[in-house]
Amino acid sequence: FPKGIMIAAIILAAGESRRMGQLKQLLPWGATTILGNVIENVRASRVDEVVLVVGYRAEEVLAAISYSGISEIKVKVNPLYRQGMSSSIRAGLQAISDDTQAVLLVLGDLPLVSSGTINKLIYAYERFRSDKRIIVPTYQGQRGHPVILDLKYRDDIMQLTGDLGCRQIITAHPHNILELEVDTPSILQDIDLPGDLANIMMTEEFF
Repeated sequence: FPKGIMIAAIILAAGESRRMGQLKQLLPWGATTILGNVIENVRASRVDEVVLVVGYRAEEVLAAISYSGISEIKVKVNPLYRQGMSSSIRAGLQAISDDTQAVLLVLGDLPLVSSGTINKLIYAYERFRSDKRIIVPTYQGQRGHPVILDLKYRDDIMQLTGDLGCRQIITAHPHNILELEVDTPSILQDIDLPGDLANIMMTEEFF
């Protein structure tokens, strides 16, 4: 990283998986779980720090992913997880280091997003941060995740409500957004329904 730029990843894994009907964070994924794979991909990227936010069945989630790398990340339990994703973003923000300048917001159910894709977002932020403080990946014109938010927007982030995540901030600051086209649909492939997981497992990319 250029001297002085510090980026923290906040992995959002506090939800109840209501549409899935079971705890999707812990569904098997290769040799690990969906959430375990997300953590591995984030840890393999160029982020400086990783904060995992859990909430619903937190002890069970943490027990299932307590492998060698978990000691290297911060864990934040969000007791207000029923208030939606915004509560987890706020909780994660409270756990990052004081000298963090930007956060990478990562959904805990996007296991196909590689460290390489994350690094492309980081490079874009480093290169264009003088005038573009929000980096959003796109695939064939569709916006996806993860996104990078400069902590110039810290106050805005702390005022988020509901389950829209950072969409409110992105909508409010259209001129500060850099849309970064990536060559993989992984940024769109979150897992909400049982059919989503089945479809992903049938793709070449999974194998």
